[in-house]
Amino acid sequence: MKILIVEDEKELANSICTYLGNEQFMCDVAYDFHSAMDKALVFEYACIILDIGLPGGSGLTILEELKRNDKADGLLIISAKNSLDDKVQALRAGADDYLTKPFHLSELGARVAAIIRRKSFDGKNVLSFDDLEMDLNERMLQVKNIPVELTRKEFDLLLYFISNKNKVITKTAIAEHLWDDHLGVSSNYDFLYTHIKNLRKKLMQAGTPDYIQSVYGMGYKFSLTR
Repeated sequence: MKILIVEDEKELANSICTYLGNEQFMCDVAYDFHSAMDKALVFEYACIILDIGLPGGSGLTILEELKRNDKADGLLIISAKNSLDDKVQALRAGADDYLTKPFHLSELGARVAAIIRRKSFDGKNVLSFDDLEMDLNERMLQVKNIPVELTRKEFDLLLYFISNKNKVITKTAIAEHLWDDHLGVSSNYDFLYTHIKNLRKKLMQAGTPDYIQSVYGMGYKFSLTR
């Protein structure tokens, strides 16, 4: 899953990125208002960690713009401001949580995970689909109660499919969700085809139907029915 970290203190931003990377998240980083606005409006993120005080503008302006554009990304505000008024303002503007600096990275990680569970999976730690059961904390998959070993990318790909089950998802949307935006993914999808092929093979070897349907000229649909 992809996280956007908006923080002008580069050392802190890089520390957050390293910590969340070890927690199996992929991270984009923006150090100022304008680059943050560009990334937040163009790409989809499981969660955006957003500082209020930024060079060039306020994080609250970004938050308000995301809400005006009906963006569904989770939003965690981080700020050195600890006043009740600031927290209330951020939460009323649509933030999912508010964390005051300084904080422990473990608490930040726990809050990010909680936001993602609430917004994407109804607060559940275990996600089920037909014969599949995904433990989001342990990052483990079971098919008919038998463990199936997936790579990090395969697990994230399956999770994205299940989160968007019965919907047609474009190749571009999948690639941008699972890989860094600077890879130029739109020009070559070979890496995506390879991961989908490997995931499909592992699932079917475990005894599942072929859930992953190719939709000609568009992308893929993850569904029980053809």
